Amino acid sequence: MVGPPAPGEVPGWLVVLPDSPAADRVSAALRDRAAVQAVQGLQEISHPSGRPWLLGRWSPGTMAVGEAGQVKIAVVGEHAVTADRLVREAGRLKTAADLDGLAGCLVGSSHLAASVPGQVRLQGSVTGLRRVFHARIGGATVAADRADVLADLLDAEVDAQRLAVRLLDSFSLYPLAGNPVWREVSAVPTGHYLVLEGDGRGGTLGRTAPWWTPPEPVVPMAEGAPALREALSAAVDARVRGRSLVSCDLGGLDSTSVCSLAARGSAELVAYTADGRDPMGDDVTWARRTVERLSGIEHHVIVGDRLPMVYEGLVDVDTRFDEPCPAAAFLSRWLAIPRLAAARGSPLHLTGFGGDELLAGSPAHLHSLMRTHPRLALQRVRGFAAQRPWPYRETLRQLWDNSPYRAWLARAGDQLTAAPPPQDRPTLDWGAPPRLPPWATEDAVEAVRGLIRTAARTTEPLAESRGQHIELSGMAAISRTVRQLGEVVGGFGLALSAPYYDDRVIEAGLAVRPEDRITPWRYKPLIVEAMRGIVPGESLTRRTKDEGSHEVEVGLREHRAELLALCEDSRLGRLGLIDVRAFREVCGRPLPPTLSFDALYQTAACEMWLRARESATVPG
Repeated sequence: MVGPPAPGEVPGWLVVLPDSPAADRVSAALRDRAAVQAVQGLQEISHPSGRPWLLGRWSPGTMAVGEAGQVKIAVVGEHAVTADRLVREAGRLKTAADLDGLAGCLVGSSHLAASVPGQVRLQGSVTGLRRVFHARIGGATVAADRADVLADLLDAEVDAQRLAVRLLDSFSLYPLAGNPVWREVSAVPTGHYLVLEGDGRGGTLGRTAPWWTPPEPVVPMAEGAPALREALSAAVDARVRGRSLVSCDLGGLDSTSVCSLAARGSAELVAYTADGRDPMGDDVTWARRTVERLSGIEHHVIVGDRLPMVYEGLVDVDTRFDEPCPAAAFLSRWLAIPRLAAARGSPLHLTGFGGDELLAGSPAHLHSLMRTHPRLALQRVRGFAAQRPWPYRETLRQLWDNSPYRAWLARAGDQLTAAPPPQDRPTLDWGAPPRLPPWATEDAVEAVRGLIRTAARTTEPLAESRGQHIELSGMAAISRTVRQLGEVVGGFGLALSAPYYDDRVIEAGLAVRPEDRITPWRYKPLIVEAMRGIVPGESLTRRTKDEGSHEVEVGLREHRAELLALCEDSRLGRLGLIDVRAFREVCGRPLPPTLSFDALYQTAACEMWLRARESATVPG
């Protein structure tokens, strides 16, 4: 199988090396690959000792470095940190663990690295929008922000067992969903940082350590809404300040809030709204109301016939993501607005990604609420059950079930091929029961089942409560897709920005009491209260959201041939992970009600990813 692309073939990357002679071979290999690929702008920052520390390609203005004595700190990404501040922080730093204070107050979304005598620390963001991968290369443990860059240095191949996990619906199953699909490459867990330190023999070892835990959800709305307003305002301001032009999505309530905050700055603001083919969609109506009440916004409506449909252009997608990306199935459609923004001259595009997971939240919080405020919980259960509707018996079963996450995960492994749960199933458990599609082979089923059973022996949930665990696992899953979309958009010279995924914004949102943040009778009440006086009052009354299923169904009908083309000489079929005949049969007709759109996205994404790998050129 052809391996990953060389670093020179990806738009942006960061490799972090230990301060050790064992890492010299890695730095030399990176320079050699850059020379072979004729890469322009290979950047390098050294340890205080003079050895290579940070190598890669990052955008101008995204890196800040401070040094004091034998300590050096770097922040790269979207931030407002100055070099002077990092110099002061470096002067106070004694060990890698001492960096927790700075990590806990940074605004924006970035990687944070420190070089102290004998240690290197590297961390990303708590959702995984900024990820950290690591691998043992020779005698050194090396880290990077892309898995495929490390895989190239290792000449690693795809791990078919891990790839089989990517066929799951849903794609947020913790902890398996985010594992790299390359052999010998690992990811730093959520809320942890990586430490590289000497092994006593001249090499280096890597270990992970926790630094972040979700906040206790005890803050009342009266305090939580101003805190969220402050955090989100700071997040948007850190990105917009000093720019003359920025662009943004303007659709649902989440992006409307970000757009309204950006409109308060001095930058020229260009907003884009997609007008789909769904006659029930009302994003454009609400967007125009918002623009009418906010001065100085240049607003563009992209009409439906100018937007590619879902599955359109599948055969032309050759983007080399470092992992299968579900958005590949509708990449041409999604990129329509960023392309226009880049053509308009915008260097930064703001989105509302992350708002749903944080602000709509999970009804699974009712499981904990039943144990602390049973009367209030029953009242809320009745409200949700009336809207969904939830069957009475199954609702009570989930409410009273006290199974730990490990037990739920083990059951999930046993039920991978069971009939999908009914659409009216309550969502009060540890998550949506994952299923493999009917075209997955027995080998794929056993591979995924084995990984789940292994994980179920030791895995702890992301939070003590079911609701917070679901929210965090959802953020991690969607942010992985947003990360990869950002890599594509970066090729246009445009930075894709998702302020809702910032650590400080997430902390402010999750700290609010679930009974205040999640209710069957109000739509996203936390952002409504937080944005009073910033978002036009009428826009805060919206209770709808365009959900896009109409475009998916139309796209499947109009571009079925492109989807069927993926069945020809299927790479997943070669690996023995799917029954190509069964997959072709499903692709050739309307999806049955028991099969979700995501199931098809996942398989298409894996197939497209494998094909794109084959076109990668790896220097000899």
